[in-house]
Amino acid sequence: MNYRAKQRRKGTLYHRYGGRRKKTWLWILGGLLVFGLLCFGSLVAAVALGTRSQTAGQPQAVVILGCKVEENGAPSVLLQDRLDTALDYLNTHPDLPVVVSGGQGKDEPVSEAACMAAYLTQAGIAADRIALEDNSHSTWDNLNETAEVLSAQGIDPREGVLLVSNGFHLTRVRMLAQRCGFEASTLAAPASHSGAAVHMFFRETLALVKSFLLDR
Repeated sequence: MNYRAKQRRKGTLYHRYGGRRKKTWLWILGGLLVFGLLCFGSLVAAVALGTRSQTAGQPQAVVILGCKVEENGAPSVLLQDRLDTALDYLNTHPDLPVVVSGGQGKDEPVSEAACMAAYLTQAGIAADRIALEDNSHSTWDNLNETAEVLSAQGIDPREGVLLVSNGFHLTRVRMLAQRCGFEASTLAAPASHSGAAVHMFFRETLALVKSFLLDR
């Protein structure tokens, strides 16, 4: 009986470890990780490239998209950025109506629309210029519900509206506005609170994927 037969009979024959298979799995996992990072980087770039205003022509109305309201009923820093940016435009275009769009979250004392309307009237915008859309709870809802509000006022969104939001939000806003049939320009508000801006920037990257797949 040869050596290999004796060892096999004793159950002590050495079986070669599948190191090559392990290396293959490591390469696959590494490749998936790199692919994921590239995809995420591309989405971050898409959000970053969309942060600037894109205005063209004369809009029929201005739409301010909602954001968090603080516990005391005041607009959050990011929402105030949107409102102040819109105010500058509204003051130089006094004939344009404005829609404030945003419902009431569980942690908000009033709807985002009511908060925005109060802020605008206190800043001198006539109440009869302001229409409230206070049923929405997402950007997709904002746009669909706003389309109904505009239509009730005899304004066709396909004839041009100006959407106001923070720059990090605008890539997704443009995509969804197109799906909703808007002919939309966008006005970028700054994000003066850097900590909130960084958080929202990366949150928006993930939200872009969600909206691309589900908001239809």
